[in-house]
Amino acid sequence: MTDPTPFSPQEYERRLNLTRAAMARAGIDVLIATDPSNQAWLTGYDGWSFYVHQAVILPIDGTPFWWGRRQDSNGALRTVNRAVTDVEFYTDDFVQSTERHPMQDLSAKLAARGLARGRIGVEMDNYYFSAKAHTTLVTSLPDATIVDATALVNWQRAVKSEEELTFMRRAATITEKIIQLAIDRAAPGLRKNELAAEIMASGITGVGETWGDYPAIVPLMPSGTDAAAPHLTWNGDVMKTGEVTFFELAGCYRRYHVPLSRSVMLGTPPDHIKRGEEALIEGLEAGLDKARAGNRTQDVANALGAAMDKAGIERGARCGYSIGLSYPPDWGERTMSLRPEDESVLKPGMTFHFMPGLWMDDWGLEITESILITEDGPAQPFCGIERKLFIKD
Repeated sequence: MTDPTPFSPQEYERRLNLTRAAMARAGIDVLIATDPSNQAWLTGYDGWSFYVHQAVILPIDGTPFWWGRRQDSNGALRTVNRAVTDVEFYTDDFVQSTERHPMQDLSAKLAARGLARGRIGVEMDNYYFSAKAHTTLVTSLPDATIVDATALVNWQRAVKSEEELTFMRRAATITEKIIQLAIDRAAPGLRKNELAAEIMASGITGVGETWGDYPAIVPLMPSGTDAAAPHLTWNGDVMKTGEVTFFELAGCYRRYHVPLSRSVMLGTPPDHIKRGEEALIEGLEAGLDKARAGNRTQDVANALGAAMDKAGIERGARCGYSIGLSYPPDWGERTMSLRPEDESVLKPGMTFHFMPGLWMDDWGLEITESILITEDGPAQPFCGIERKLFIKD
């Protein structure tokens, strides 16, 4: 049987030490991590159970524990790093109840472990932590001070270990496979849902011994005027001559994502599409050159912006974000952004989706790269798909 815990004990120890050091700087005695990405990163827990309340509780000293629904505790026993992590659960009468709340159970378990006092950090701006969860904790822990610890763990994930980069490189082989599939199969008359099904099947099949996990975002593949909207998925329409379709896809291996976008034109591209392609590629390559250790995230964005200005194209959106381990609904890490206002310093081992997309009034185009910041020199792309607009008859 394959070891369900994907990383070495030393890797988990590194992560716990990083997080506890961040907790100490923030004056946090106990951290309640409800983000499933942070739970997985800290302990190895992996399951589709984030639709109910669950968390990893990390005290500044002592044993962390995973806490969640009783029926999911068996999944925790099979996936967490049991050498250093306990497993606790609440019963099903707490699930979707209007009479009681799971955070009452968690509060009782914190009290039983002597963790119901001091400063307790919660991830307040998080998809998985509700307003009701927060108010229940505040009421149930009268001797504690509940403080905001949003993204505290996320920031510790920014610099990837070699073990993590191995997983991302495996994910990248899947990304290359599904992007190439989309390019090869795109043709007039092909129904979009059929192509989406092929992409998802191919991604899960994986490459050789590298099996595919489910991505945090489904295939994004709008065509024609719909490509002006970056986050549309698919429908039952057929692909048509005269339209651009961009494919924003990610291979995923053990929850590690490597997103990539390429665009396909069916027929002859008009001049505005060709100008957009040239500007995107020029800006992408200029940004890659600025994506060096010691520079700042804003340097990458400004390099892209200069190419857009030169081409007379107005583009105000951010152009990238930190990536790695993630769960639905997003494959970003929700920390650094590639945009002019972000002054985060680039460090070796950081990974980003650098995505110079154009979403105009009635057309769109994406040509992107997932990149690794190296010890010296420009960023290293994870994938080797040619940077261009792919034109097909």
